[in-house]
Amino acid sequence: MSTGPTRAETRTRIRIRVEGIVQGVGFRPHVHSLARRLALSGWVGNDGQGVFIEAEGTAEGVARFQEDLRDHAPPLAVIHRITASAIPARGDQGFHIAGSRAGSERVTLISPDVATCADCLAELFDPADRRYRHAFINCTNCGPRFTVVRDVPYDRPATTMAAFAMCERCAEEYLDPQDRRFHAQPISCPACGPALRLLGAHGDACGGAGSRAGGDPIGLAAELLGSGGVLAVKGLGGYHLAVDAGDEDAARTLRSRKHREDKPFAVMVADLDAARALCELGRDAERLLTSPRRPIVLLPRRPGAPIAEAVAPGDRRLGIMLPYTPVHHLLSRQFARPYVLTSGNRSDEPIAYQDHDAFARLSDIADCFLTHDRPIHIRTDDSVIIPMGGRELPLRRSRGYAPEPLRLSRPVRRAVLACGAELKSTFCLAKGHHAFVSHHIGDLENYETLRSFTEGIDHFRRLFDITPQVVAHDLHPEYLSTKYARETDGVDLVGVQHHHAHIASCLADNDEAGPVIGVAFDGLGYGTDGTFWGGELLVADLNGFTRAGCLAPVPLPGGTAAIRQPWRMAAAHLDAAYDGAPPDDLPVRSRQHRLWDDVVAVARSGVNSPLTSSAGRLFDAVAALIGLHDTVNYEGQAAIALEQRADPAERSAYSAGFLDEAGLLLIQTGDLVRAVVDDLRGRTDPATIAARFHNGLAAVTAASCVRLRADTGIGTVALSGGVFQNRLLTDGLVQALQRHGFRVLTHHRVPPNDGGISLGQAAVAAARDLLSSFRTNAP
Repeated sequence: MSTGPTRAETRTRIRIRVEGIVQGVGFRPHVHSLARRLALSGWVGNDGQGVFIEAEGTAEGVARFQEDLRDHAPPLAVIHRITASAIPARGDQGFHIAGSRAGSERVTLISPDVATCADCLAELFDPADRRYRHAFINCTNCGPRFTVVRDVPYDRPATTMAAFAMCERCAEEYLDPQDRRFHAQPISCPACGPALRLLGAHGDACGGAGSRAGGDPIGLAAELLGSGGVLAVKGLGGYHLAVDAGDEDAARTLRSRKHREDKPFAVMVADLDAARALCELGRDAERLLTSPRRPIVLLPRRPGAPIAEAVAPGDRRLGIMLPYTPVHHLLSRQFARPYVLTSGNRSDEPIAYQDHDAFARLSDIADCFLTHDRPIHIRTDDSVIIPMGGRELPLRRSRGYAPEPLRLSRPVRRAVLACGAELKSTFCLAKGHHAFVSHHIGDLENYETLRSFTEGIDHFRRLFDITPQVVAHDLHPEYLSTKYARETDGVDLVGVQHHHAHIASCLADNDEAGPVIGVAFDGLGYGTDGTFWGGELLVADLNGFTRAGCLAPVPLPGGTAAIRQPWRMAAAHLDAAYDGAPPDDLPVRSRQHRLWDDVVAVARSGVNSPLTSSAGRLFDAVAALIGLHDTVNYEGQAAIALEQRADPAERSAYSAGFLDEAGLLLIQTGDLVRAVVDDLRGRTDPATIAARFHNGLAAVTAASCVRLRADTGIGTVALSGGVFQNRLLTDGLVQALQRHGFRVLTHHRVPPNDGGISLGQAAVAAARDLLSSFRTNAP
């Protein structure tokens, strides 16, 4: 005799809504399998808000279903909210996946691109598998997502795989609830999927008649790398340029053709063993390297690592990544050595991602192109991460991370677009509890990058159905991002001071509102007084700030010329530190004797020499003083060299003080400069000088925060700005502040550099908008 329910009214039925990253991650197949196991009827489907479910069965089965749905989601799913309500039972039979629905409001979240999973990797190299060496193998647990999606709901017709009709066998897998590829949108096989090709720089065949690789594109590409050639490789988010990382001539050739003189290249290695041969790996580094996000991880280089000097000249670190696409795995298996994998562009241009553009821009850089016919919808650079004290310090948040939103505990009242700054550009769209920080755009200094910026905003607005009513921007009137904001019609504009945005970014990164003592150290940012700030102590929350202190300002002689020529900042800091009479026997002055007096005169006159409190320019000055860089080829080069030169075992610090001038604490950078000069003239090792400078700046900054705590009662310090990419300074300052009893906030979800500015602008704009509504509605 049956004990199960026999009438619809004895059954329980619920309607469930699941919000979060639940499309393109195997969520519907997971729900289908769970419901079948518990003998439930109903359906599951995608729509513009996430996943909708109706499930019916015994009260016990439905309750168990809800528990497992919450506690045992697929590996790539990120559930933000589940809501459920009881509805009348229908008495239907069977559980199925419903067709996707379009909705009036879309809040669907899209998964970032995901590295090839272990199951697909096993199939890729199994000669008996029908996807053996198929360069586009994927399943519900891995593969392209963000870079191929054109619209939501996330279904194949809304991706760049729409043109590839599934063959009968792929369709069977797609429709089989027990298969790993059940409703995996980008799946294909050699019979129905994209095809890999190796082409010459002008679209012709690439590879000599005597090649041992025959017509195999991967084999031919490996032969090219082995012979010292430059290979363009089409990846997930754009084209890369590759050379043998152990070949000095090849690395120099790539630098020459790409017009990238010194900035380090990233290196791809086959596995962790290969990474260990090049760099020192801790557990955090291993976890990052093998994670589904697969960022570039910046690691200490082993002495004698077999890497060409031209790959990362003068740098004790290497940016290492492991293969994250089947193409990378195939190439790394065929070419069993480390190889450079750097962005496919010329310096200062965005990465090429469309085939016609790649051939137009890279044909005089690359000898051959390893390409395919699956389109990339949105360009996305590799992410760059530093492992730091058990947490991640992002230097660039892009592939593998974007467009995953940051969850906001306080909802945004009206939708916000934040346009970011100029360097390391990102934008941020905020709606409800979500802040969508974009992928890395680049430096907004040319038309191509501006077009990438505007196209990215349009894509995010469409994808996440956000129409901004508030637009936030930097105060600098000449930033292209500021001009874009001011040209946007029908919105309320909110100008956010650059360093307030930095501190707000750190607050939002840590889901806090303040107030805090904010230490914002960076290159330059437009101040409210018309000067260029960059070494700031702010008392701040999300609504506003007070400038409580800064590094003592000095002139920026020649304006932007001083950024490219750090020796100019050495001249300015020396002149300020010695009241116009610095020692005349310093090596930097001898090296620049022809222009030295003229530059000092310009600095004193104030002509094209605005005052700046920049911490980044102070690092430049010290780097030039000890002979590291008089000129630089990329932003931050001198400061990076100074950190690299510092002896980490040196514990002594230069002494520096601060003065209170009309309520503004001025950190006396002249004390640090004179100490550097004294050691330099005493022939102290530059490594010791660099370390003592770092330690001294950390000590005086911590002491300044102690003074501000006495004035304000605030015991939390937030650190932000590009200078805090410097691990030596950051570690030293965090430790000093903690010894003084401070709680310290640092970045771990967005970069401390200008790549995090847009999040801070969005947080400030949202907070001010909420405050404004309270004031308007107050009785």
